[in-house]
Amino acid sequence: MRRSRLVGFLSSLVLAAGTALTGAATAGAAQHAAADGYVALGDSYSSGVGAGSYIASSGDCKRSTKAHPYLWAAANSPSSFDFTACSGARTGDVLAGQLGPLGSTTGLVSISVGGNDAGFADVMMTCVLQSDSSCLSRIATAKAYVDSTLPGNLDSVYSAIRDRAPDAHVVVLGYPRFYQLGTSCLGLSETKRKAINDAADHLNTAIAKRAADHGFTFGDVRPTFSGHEICSGSSWLHSVNWLNIGESYHPTAAGQSGGYLPALDGAA
Repeated sequence: MRRSRLVGFLSSLVLAAGTALTGAATAGAAQHAAADGYVALGDSYSSGVGAGSYIASSGDCKRSTKAHPYLWAAANSPSSFDFTACSGARTGDVLAGQLGPLGSTTGLVSISVGGNDAGFADVMMTCVLQSDSSCLSRIATAKAYVDSTLPGNLDSVYSAIRDRAPDAHVVVLGYPRFYQLGTSCLGLSETKRKAINDAADHLNTAIAKRAADHGFTFGDVRPTFSGHEICSGSSWLHSVNWLNIGESYHPTAAGQSGGYLPALDGAA
């Protein structure tokens, strides 16, 4: 082959390769641009129980305009925003009733779930009303559930999310520690407080492991809530509220904006 023809041939190959790569990049960018809807799934920590300003149409799900998903959507203007998180939701509830909006145009999914599966409300009620030994026994039962059963439940949810939203970045948000230890504080004993914090850590470890195994990002809220636990003097969590028991041990509006929103921002 003459040199001129060889140069021309090689040039055409380079041009063709460049065109192919550019086309692939353009297609990839277009796909990413299309997949920028946001879907917020999960339990009361995602719906915003405790933050007030509940959306009337959300009923008992108590979705709040001060919840971190709503705040994130307002700040980032995704192409679509679907807020299906619901108070009291367990993994089975997410599977049964929250995944409808997920699809090929979903670019971001956030979720907090697992606490209700592990018996969060019953653990806290036992620890508030009964002895140290009863509290520790109930926590041990919850930890055993987290070790034996919760991982499979989370796997089912995470797999379903990936199946329905294959291009989405998924942020799995954890739970805060509830108490600042070593302080003078009315209410539960230091033994109970430490055991509850340890249980939160145990739950977060299990959730983070399952999230990582599915290629999802774990959003750890414990650093952002540090210094704002119950007994800190600047709590972003409700303590027991006998007049509105459902808000007990849930983030306040400040906990949503100062604790959960930065964790979502950092992970998204």
